[in-house]
Amino acid sequence: MTTAHAPGKIILIGEHAVVYGQPAIAVPVWEVVATATITNLLKDSGCTLLAPDINLRLRLIDASDELPLALVTRLALTHLGLPANPDWQIKVHSQIPMAGGLGSGAALSAALVRAIGAHAGQPTPPALISELVFASERLYHGTPSGIDNATIAYEMPIWFVKGQPPVPFTPHNPLTIAIADSGIPAPTKATVSEVRRHWQATPDRYARLFAAIGQIALAARQAIEQGDVDELGRLFNHNQAHLAELGVSSAPLNTLIQVAKSAGALGAKLSGGGRGGNVIALVQASHTAPVTQALLAAGAKRVIVTTVRR
Repeated sequence: MTTAHAPGKIILIGEHAVVYGQPAIAVPVWEVVATATITNLLKDSGCTLLAPDINLRLRLIDASDELPLALVTRLALTHLGLPANPDWQIKVHSQIPMAGGLGSGAALSAALVRAIGAHAGQPTPPALISELVFASERLYHGTPSGIDNATIAYEMPIWFVKGQPPVPFTPHNPLTIAIADSGIPAPTKATVSEVRRHWQATPDRYARLFAAIGQIALAARQAIEQGDVDELGRLFNHNQAHLAELGVSSAPLNTLIQVAKSAGALGAKLSGGGRGGNVIALVQASHTAPVTQALLAAGAKRVIVTTVRR
C-alpha cells in the first residue's frame, strides 16, 4: 500500500487577472489535504478507481477521459512507462470542500500523481506533477491559469505568471490567514467564463482592471518579502475592490469581508473564483480568535486558520 497527500491552496492576490497574464500570489494550505492510496490487487484484476466522497467506483478501463481522475491516472501511467491498466485499487479522499476556491480538484489529482510515482518507485518532481495535473484543471475550469496545480505541486508560496515557471518565495515573517467558508458552492469554471464574456464585450475596461490587479500583486510581493503586514492588509482591500468591479463578489462575501475587518483583520478579500467559496482575512497571530468568532457568527460554515511560513 502506498499513500500520498497534497495540500489545498488559496490565492492571496491576483485571481481572475492571472488568467490574462497578470501576476498572482498563492500559498498552500496544509490544514486541509487530499489523499490517494494505492493497493495491489490480484493478477489480471485491472485498475479500480474509488472516490467515496462522491460515491464513485469504476474500472479505469471503462472510465472516460472526461473524468479528471481517470485522465490524470492515464497520463501519469503513460509518462512513467507503466502498464495502462495495472492491478491496483486507487482510492482518493479529500478534506477540501469542492467548488470553494481551495483547489480541491488540483489537490486530488496531485495526490494521485504523487501516489502513482511512489508506488512505482519513480520520483515525481513538482514540475511534472504540475504539468500532469494541469490537464485535469482544463476539465474543471475550462481556461485555467495553472496557478492551482503549480501551488499544490510545489507545496510552497509561489509567484505565478501564466506561461512562465512558478517562482517559489518565502515571506519575511509568518503570515496568519483566516479562511472563512461561505458555504456557497461556486465552480470556478462558471465565474471564469463569465468574466471572459464581459472582457470580450468591453476589453479596454477589463484590461485596465486586470492591469490594476497586477500592480497590486507586485506591491503585495514586496510587502510580503519586507514583512509589512499592514501594507499587505491594505492591498487585500484594494484587490477586493477591483474584484467587486469585475462582478465576482456577492452580498454574502461582502458581509464576511466587512465582519472580518470590523473584528480587527488587517484586510480581507474573496479568494478564488468568487460569488461563493471562501473569504480570506489577514490577521495578527494574536488576534485570530475574535476574527474567527465574528466570521462564524456572521454565517461562515467553518473557519480554517493557516500560517504561511518562511
